[in-house]
Amino acid sequence: MATKKGEPMTAKSSYAPGQFCWTDLMTTDPAAAKAFYTALFGWSAAESPYPGGVYTMFRMRDHDVAGLGGQPPEEASRGIPPHWNVYVSVDDADAVAAKATSLGATVLAPAFEVMDSGRMAILADPTGAVFFLWQPQKHIGATLWGEPGAPCWFELQTTDPEKAKAFYSALFGWSTGGDATYGEWIVGGEHVGGVLKIDPSWGPVPPNWSAYFAVENADDAVAKARGLGAKVYMPPKEIGTGRFAVLADPQGAVFSIYEEKRR
Repeated sequence: MATKKGEPMTAKSSYAPGQFCWTDLMTTDPAAAKAFYTALFGWSAAESPYPGGVYTMFRMRDHDVAGLGGQPPEEASRGIPPHWNVYVSVDDADAVAAKATSLGATVLAPAFEVMDSGRMAILADPTGAVFFLWQPQKHIGATLWGEPGAPCWFELQTTDPEKAKAFYSALFGWSTGGDATYGEWIVGGEHVGGVLKIDPSWGPVPPNWSAYFAVENADDAVAKARGLGAKVYMPPKEIGTGRFAVLADPQGAVFSIYEEKRR
């Protein structure tokens, strides 16, 4: 549920098309969220104004690792809670969005320029999970992967894993692995994400993508997050490659942390 054992923690200078490249948080209280995540992960934060708001870049040392923006009022009015978004790098956002549509996706926002940073589009896959396309210009996405404080894994929770696997494999050329309980996304031979069927016992959980961040120690991170006002949905749990936990920040955005097993 992160970089596989033996895979390096990597500084990034580019992403191949089809690779996960970025994650950002849309929240109802950016100032409170900034305070929470900088305290939890040791991130620094740099704010940049843009037409209609302010975007915060979270950094780990000299690397961009994630972003933060105010949640659009129309989302909150539809009952959508604060959430982390997942971005996939592409070489042509317009062409990939058109292909996604032909495969059954819904375009929520056609490709548009994000100043000189890149070009993006917002889509919902055929099961309803929202994801973003990112055509990089000056901003490639996260420049650090897998190291404590950086993103390390992205997970799709969906009502129909087989339909989702067929869609993303056709759209991005992803391979799939894992088993009937938990599937995995394989991009260029690297295990980078998972796919999990939503259990009705979870309640009214819509199909969604979520982000995992690497930590040195899952127990310490969970205790710190709890002290900062987070809710713990799943305490640290052992899996084959390490330990993970599922949390919600004080505004309600769900995210996960992952401690890789020591060699």
